[in-house]
Amino acid sequence: MEQGVPRPQVPPVTDGRRARGQRRRASIIEATLRVVERDGAAGVTHRTVAREADVPTSLTTYYFATLDDLLVAALSTVAGEYESQLRQIIAQDGDELGGVAELIAAAAGSGRMRALAERELSTLAARRPALRGVARRWRDTVAEIARRQTSDPVAVETMVAAADGMCAAILLEGAHPDAERVRAVLSQALNGGQAPSPRRG
Repeated sequence: MEQGVPRPQVPPVTDGRRARGQRRRASIIEATLRVVERDGAAGVTHRTVAREADVPTSLTTYYFATLDDLLVAALSTVAGEYESQLRQIIAQDGDELGGVAELIAAAAGSGRMRALAERELSTLAARRPALRGVARRWRDTVAEIARRQTSDPVAVETMVAAADGMCAAILLEGAHPDAERVRAVLSQALNGGQAPSPRRG
């Protein structure tokens, strides 16, 4: 080819097999979460997940060799969803406590099944070290938001505990607190039991 003559642009080759593999992997993870939501983490096996995903058991073991691999992938998916929502709350630079409160309150409604799956998998992490790092992501990100409100490390721990406790209460007791009440609890946790801080934004 002569110098100075631009080379023709070659369109990128799409790896169809890789795309199919990613879709299959994602469908197996979603099936795992459905099993957890319905039967708890104890109900997860390669066989039950394969049945839920309507694929051969050999396919689940191909993508996830061990049960821990499967559970880590499922927990990572849920943790990633929550972390993404919390990051959006931070990025909006508005009422961050209100945003966290709405996310927690959603566990009483549309977000209940996902919250239940996250709680099941996080509890399992106490016995499975492979899950612990991922299980901490929700608490770590809530703590990051708390540190944006206060420099008191005890207040940060208190808010994280309050957020975690309210999530547990919603799932255990079937409570339906509105976001305003959840926000008030978070605010008092940050302020050492004093009156709630005013809204920002």
